[in-house]
Amino acid sequence: MNLNSVPIFEHYENQLSELAVKTAHSKGRKITEDSAEHRSLFQRDRDRILHCAAFRRMEYKTQVFVNHEGDHYRTRLTHSLEVAQIGRTVGRALKLNEDLIEALVLAHDLGHTPFGHAGEDMMAKLMLDYGGFEHNAQSLRIVDVLEQRYPNFRGLNLSFEVREGIIKHSANWQKDKIPSELLPKEHPSLEAQLIDYVDEIAYNNHDIDDGLASNMIDIEDLRSVSLWQMAEKSAQKKYPDVAWPDNKYVCISSMMSILVSDLIEQTQKNIKNSGVQNYHDIRAYNQSIAGFSSEIYENNQKLKIFLREKLYSHYRVVRMEEKAKRIITDLFHTFFQRPGQIPSDFIQKHPEPNNTARMVCDYIAGMTDRFATQEHVKLFNPQAKV
Repeated sequence: MNLNSVPIFEHYENQLSELAVKTAHSKGRKITEDSAEHRSLFQRDRDRILHCAAFRRMEYKTQVFVNHEGDHYRTRLTHSLEVAQIGRTVGRALKLNEDLIEALVLAHDLGHTPFGHAGEDMMAKLMLDYGGFEHNAQSLRIVDVLEQRYPNFRGLNLSFEVREGIIKHSANWQKDKIPSELLPKEHPSLEAQLIDYVDEIAYNNHDIDDGLASNMIDIEDLRSVSLWQMAEKSAQKKYPDVAWPDNKYVCISSMMSILVSDLIEQTQKNIKNSGVQNYHDIRAYNQSIAGFSSEIYENNQKLKIFLREKLYSHYRVVRMEEKAKRIITDLFHTFFQRPGQIPSDFIQKHPEPNNTARMVCDYIAGMTDRFATQEHVKLFNPQAKV
């Protein structure tokens, strides 16, 4: 075989498992485009996501802490980068398509409103009578119609597999919420099935890091959590002469390793037990294949309960959430009542300018924490310049 005659990405994809999604499997793009000489379909999708405006805005969107709370806390952007690192690790161990995994990870939070889950919950309530709001659906809407970078189509014209993975990556995706073109009765790729798990590994661990740094989590309380006990024991074994707090990052790294290793090993067991042989079998199988072992799943659930009780319910976080809800609500009502307050260029470019509620929703959902706060000041502070 003449290696120079074969695109470089094909050499890579030929080394992947039969369970992996390869360019040859793809159902393609809505609008046909010429292939790239040096990049696979999924590499191009990843690059389009990486360079879109919605991705850059995640730098100033809340993970747990509002951006101005501190320079070192995670944002949606840094969170997505951490998830991508974990996703590629798991994907490589399972010989899956890392480019597809990375594209899915980088797109998975594009649709989040400002102010994290508090903002999303409030937007969902405000849009209840107007078609609803859910961040995965909004992520798909962004890449399908809201981004405008190319002269001959709206959106990013991503591949079917990336678009499907964006809307189906959650473990509890609902068939009745999936557009028919994205095959709601079929399971997504194994790459897409992993996204929820690597996302959870990332945010559980970095929320502990941020919680400890902010003094909202007490180390003695954390030591009651079984996963942390396992991680601290592993860290002490590796560095017996290093004590808390100098071994904090070793403990956090150890806990991530425990979860990552279990996800890889249990998914391999599930593959073997299911009898799936190829990519098409994954799609036809009657349940998801990626997952944790029952032991780690239970321990991880306990960790999530701990974080909900000790961090997400901390009075400082609750105050931020309530402030966020007021800002989102005020912005929605004032723009809905008089949409002429929205910049004219946004209205002109919007795909549904006559659907006021959806246009207002898209405008607010695309805001960063900082911009939403500034808009609120301009609209509701009589002394602020508009």
